[in-house]
Amino acid sequence: MSASAPEPAAVQVPTRPEPTPRAVLRTVMVVLCVVFALYLVYRLRQPISWLVIATFLAIALSGPVNLLSRHMPRGIAIAIAYLALILVPIGIAALIIPPLVRELTDLAKNVPQYVHDAQDWLTHNSTLKKLDDQYDIGARLQEKARELPAHLDDAASTLQSVGGTIVGSLFEALNIFILSIFMVAGGRRWIDRATTLARPEHAPRIRRAVDRIAIAVGNYVGGALFQATIAGLTTFLVLTILGVPFAEPLSAIVFIFDLIPLVGATLAAIVVGLVTVFNDFPVDTIIWVVWGSVYQQVENNVIQPQIQRRAVDINAFLVVVSVLFGSALLGVIGALVAVPVAASIQIALREYLDYRGIEPRPEPEDDEPPSPPPEAPEPAPA
Repeated sequence: MSASAPEPAAVQVPTRPEPTPRAVLRTVMVVLCVVFALYLVYRLRQPISWLVIATFLAIALSGPVNLLSRHMPRGIAIAIAYLALILVPIGIAALIIPPLVRELTDLAKNVPQYVHDAQDWLTHNSTLKKLDDQYDIGARLQEKARELPAHLDDAASTLQSVGGTIVGSLFEALNIFILSIFMVAGGRRWIDRATTLARPEHAPRIRRAVDRIAIAVGNYVGGALFQATIAGLTTFLVLTILGVPFAEPLSAIVFIFDLIPLVGATLAAIVVGLVTVFNDFPVDTIIWVVWGSVYQQVENNVIQPQIQRRAVDINAFLVVVSVLFGSALLGVIGALVAVPVAASIQIALREYLDYRGIEPRPEPEDDEPPSPPPEAPEPAPA
């Protein structure tokens, strides 16, 4: 009679230890601290956005300030740089606002004459006269012309609310300017003091990353201003040759819009194209469309790549994403600072990967065939 097989030993499943009250309390406190930090960031989102813009402004102006400070005291150099920065929007507003106000005033004065001309047109055109008899278009135009003064009063109240918005924007700009001036005046000392808090082997790497970010942002801002200046000057020359009115304010609009990555130049070209329709259609419009298309190709393939190369090489997809995020967070200002911020994040990330010893694997060339797998070693003879 055969002996029975021994029964297998029961598998002991390790039991998880019960969390102690101290661990539970610590987890709850961490969650509460994270929630409180997020709530605090949300409540302070406006001054935080001011700090971001002021930091970008300080980095952008540090180059001109350092250049001027070689020939004069640093305080005077800072004053000159910021005075020039203030005069730029004032000059642009002086070019755009007076013609706009003048045209709106002329439009309000000439509305009765426009209505009279429209009525004559309706009377002498048989097809339009039938429509006028059916829908009473002329009487409706006269009614709207009589209601124009009341609408002008509404426009005045709207301008008052816009004026309040402008005052609030000026207050924000003043705060940003003051923060930026403090950063430019003591930025390097603050960086040196901050690096002393880091570990000694990390301090040189942090200084190098900060210097690279400052150079990249400064080069990008200078290049973008140079690119926008070229766009504005060429627009002024083309519009002057074509005899299009308001060449100066339209050139200023092109300068401003060209600072917005990706879509700014296209939007400015559309605005100028609409103005050419009312000047000498279709000749001026066709010439402008051809010129705008050629110039945008030159800007996108020649001018802008040189600027990006001097600043930092950023992937086109990241440029689009950064502009979308920046415009969603801070509007037009966010779209303007999105690319430099993305470049700064990219530089910091590369420094971190280099510190961790993680190097990106180089991509093979398109015409280079993939390397064959290594051959298996031959077996040793018996």
